[in-house]
Amino acid sequence: MRRRTTGGGYLLAIVLTVGVVSAFAQSTTQPSAADKTGAADEVLLLKQQVAAQQKQLEQMQATMTEMKARLDRAEAVSQNTPSASGAPAKPASLGQVASTAPLVPRASKTEDKTASTLGELKTGSETRETTVSNFAEAQAGGAAGSAEEGPASIRFKGITLTPGGFIAAETVTRQRATSSDINTPFNSIPYPGNALSKVSESNFTARQSRLSLLGESKIGSVKLAGYWEADWLGTGVTSNNRESNSYVFRNRVLYGQAALDSGWTFTGGQQWSLATENKKGIQNRQEAIPLTVDSQYQVGFTWERQYAFRVVKDFGGKFALGAAIEGPQATLGGRGFSSVTTTTIGSASVSTVGNNFLFAPGAGGGLFNFVDTTGYSVNKGPDFIVKAAVDPKWGHFELFGVLSVFRNRVYPCGVVGTDANDTVPPVVPTTVPCPVDGSTTPSAAGAFNDGRTGGGGGANLRVPLFKKKLDFALQGVAGDGVGRYGSAQLADLTFRPDGTQSLIHTVHGLAELEYHPNSKLDIYAYFGTEYADRAAYVGYTSISVSKTPAIPAMLSPLAIPATTTTTIKLNQIGGYGSPFANNSGCSTENPPANHLTPSGGGTCAGDTRAISEGTLGFWHKIYQGSGGGLRWGIQYSYFTRSGWSGNNNKPTAVGVSPKAVDNMIWTSFRYYIP
Repeated sequence: MRRRTTGGGYLLAIVLTVGVVSAFAQSTTQPSAADKTGAADEVLLLKQQVAAQQKQLEQMQATMTEMKARLDRAEAVSQNTPSASGAPAKPASLGQVASTAPLVPRASKTEDKTASTLGELKTGSETRETTVSNFAEAQAGGAAGSAEEGPASIRFKGITLTPGGFIAAETVTRQRATSSDINTPFNSIPYPGNALSKVSESNFTARQSRLSLLGESKIGSVKLAGYWEADWLGTGVTSNNRESNSYVFRNRVLYGQAALDSGWTFTGGQQWSLATENKKGIQNRQEAIPLTVDSQYQVGFTWERQYAFRVVKDFGGKFALGAAIEGPQATLGGRGFSSVTTTTIGSASVSTVGNNFLFAPGAGGGLFNFVDTTGYSVNKGPDFIVKAAVDPKWGHFELFGVLSVFRNRVYPCGVVGTDANDTVPPVVPTTVPCPVDGSTTPSAAGAFNDGRTGGGGGANLRVPLFKKKLDFALQGVAGDGVGRYGSAQLADLTFRPDGTQSLIHTVHGLAELEYHPNSKLDIYAYFGTEYADRAAYVGYTSISVSKTPAIPAMLSPLAIPATTTTTIKLNQIGGYGSPFANNSGCSTENPPANHLTPSGGGTCAGDTRAISEGTLGFWHKIYQGSGGGLRWGIQYSYFTRSGWSGNNNKPTAVGVSPKAVDNMIWTSFRYYIP
């Protein structure tokens, strides 16, 4: 680094200049009296100019001293901020930017050049002052710019904190309404008889805006990390779209991690499922998520965000093995399950008894959602997932397996009864007795827990084509009781007539093309489908009891006794996708129950056989740099939902298979935190 010029250099040049001028005066012949007077005046003028120059040099010295202090401060900041190459940036020195013009021009041998020399001296001084002034302004501006840009991460004690996220302004327009925000409940796309299928909807939201924070530190050979990610797609009890549009901040991802230099990684918390595809190896925050605006992503995409404790061993970046235990939550499908329904006329009292339970309502005191009508499955144990990932020179390939354990409690004496005790009993009574003690009153006699083991396997692959301009990917999963791992959330299981569980066989898959013509544009095309097999049975029991209370004589001319009427239906159809189901009203619209409850249509079992989605979209990056990122995108999707056919239990009738079609468009405008 060149040494900075100091005021001592300027003083040395002035001394040399005075010496040259004195020598010049002594070397000339003796002038006349008039010449002596003129020369004395010129020497006096020269001395005055030299004094003025000395004053300017002192001012310049003070300015440079101040600049040096600023440079020292800027250098200290730059040493704490790594440059792109990893080395601390060094500010330019004063010596590198100072003027290279001579401080004092050489004196000429003729007296006529003295004035010119003095003029050049003044001009050179002004030039140097301007140079130093411009340098000061540049350094001040650079220091301000550096302070404004700031570091990409924040140091807090021994931790490096990196914030992230984006602010989103988004819209969705659906040809057939689903009464949903930016995310789409794929398995609820309405059939033609549903009143919502007769109206479109347009919703506007900022709720997918996201915040994230990554904390990292290194202790010996262990890298510690914690990651948090959240958005506003949670819903509170009082959330609504009126006036304030207030919704709940919710966790998406929240985990802690310890990564060893030996390749072992231990991660615990809420995270993407191990079954979800990764871009490379088996690494958190490297999931291959579809580029859709729809926060339910894409039909056929394999994912869950749930509790998991994961152990991964990486073998040099080419091969990785992982195993995880993850929090399960069963999903139920089907209809027609065995039950006893008792209605008391005049009191609006209706009670229902079944022969099993799988779910329980959330306990508010236990911090579960007590208004969730689907309830929480009472799990016997976690899901177990294993995965292998290979990263050769070309592409990324994965194989994984899922093992799930399901449990419900069965009551063999829950659905029992007889019509022999009715007010007007039939000639031939029908009785459904308890298999344990023969009673006809529902009880818990003989209750037991029914456990079933399900699971499946899947594969993911992703390969770059045409010099990484195009990415091609495939993924698929098949198994029993793994429907919830697909984005459409098809059912895991249904119930047999006796209340035991029957796991549903499901298959889902997704094909992806992502084109990156340049760094500012991403174009994507996806097609995904999810399929659920039939799991239907005959033999369900339906018992309906209707009671009327006694009316005493004081309220009518004659006393009216209480009455009981029992209707028992045996060998009924049920389960999932029954070929005997009644789909006759899937295209029939009915009037609403009230202004708040549009009709779901006529009689329609409509168990989903398959859901498919084709998607086209793009993202355009308007700006991406130290000031953040600005991008916009549009997504279009075409949906079909097909139900299992049913002939309404008429052997000669042709089964009716309901079908729903929907078109949806999303727009998004986002600012990304740098």
